Amino acid sequence: MPTLSVNTQFGRLDVTAQDDAITKLVWASAVDSVEDGLGDGETTPLLQEAAAQLRAYDKGQLHVFDLPLKVLGSAFQRAVCDAMLAIPYGDTCTYGDIAKALDHPAQAVGGACGGNPIPIIIPCHRVMGAGGKLTGFSGAGGVETKVALLIHESAGGLLI
Repeated sequence: MPTLSVNTQFGRLDVTAQDDAITKLVWASAVDSVEDGLGDGETTPLLQEAAAQLRAYDKGQLHVFDLPLKVLGSAFQRAVCDAMLAIPYGDTCTYGDIAKALDHPAQAVGGACGGNPIPIIIPCHRVMGAGGKLTGFSGAGGVETKVALLIHESAGGLLI
């Protein structure tokens, strides 16, 4: 599958597309000064657009991604990702908020958030524990990366 690497302040990100949609974003194993480039396979116009939007987000110039996404997973996983997509830039909500909206346990929502295949673009970093408590993050760097993303979005004041 076509994959493109993008250097950001949050690490080197590998974005993958399949069937004209973004399906995956993962942190590359090493961050270095190498220019953005191909991961596995060939680049596509969609991956080039995803890279441009990730760079604009990284610079604070983009608040809402406008990319076709395809979440490969259960209907519940897709519903949780849709709920995360609805959280505005700079805001947060809790696992309990999403759980209540979807009529599922908060623990199940937490598992689906942790299994988010397209972090940053689908903003799982905006989901907090009960009472706004800072919780884990599945991306490279764990909670420190989650905090960096929230501070980047000026949501960091919610952590204090």
